[in-house]
Amino acid sequence: MTIYKFTATSLTGEKVGLETWRGRVLLIVNTASQCGFTPQYEGLEALYKKLEPEGLTILGFPCNQFGGQEPGTEAEISQFCQKNYGVTFPMFAKIEVNGPHAHQLFQYLTGAKPGILGTEAIKWNFTKFLIDRDGEPLARFAPQTKPDALEEPIQKLL
Repeated sequence: MTIYKFTATSLTGEKVGLETWRGRVLLIVNTASQCGFTPQYEGLEALYKKLEPEGLTILGFPCNQFGGQEPGTEAEISQFCQKNYGVTFPMFAKIEVNGPHAHQLFQYLTGAKPGILGTEAIKWNFTKFLIDRDGEPLARFAPQTKPDALEEPIQKLL
C-alpha cells in the first residue's frame, strides 16, 4: 500500500487525491497556528521553495488535538499561514491525527512509521513524515526536528 490511495480536503474545501503528487518526494506535516513549533512554517516554506523544483512537495495538515492550538476555521488558517509565513505549499482542512477519528492517511503513516519505542500516536504538532517518490513512508521526524535538518535526507531522494 502507498499514500496514493488516500484523499484529503484542501483548505478551500476541494477533495484532493494524494495521487496528484505521484513521483514526487513528500514531506507530510501535522501543523498548528498557535504552537511553540509554529515558526517552523518559515523553515518548511524555505525548504519547499528551494527543493520544489527538484521534486519536493510539502503537505500541511492542521490539527487541533494538541492543546487546542489550531482553533481557527480553514479560512482563518489559510490567512494566518499566508500572512505570517508566506506559505505556498498545499495545506489541507483541519483533521485529527490520533484516536478513532484520525484521518486514514495518518492512521496509515503512524502504523507504517511508529515513533519512539514503537508508539504509533503522534505526540505533538509538527511531526513530519518523509515519503519517497513511490509513495512509501521512509522516515518519521519529531516535532523538535527543524525543517533545515531535513534537507539532507530529502536531497538523497530527489
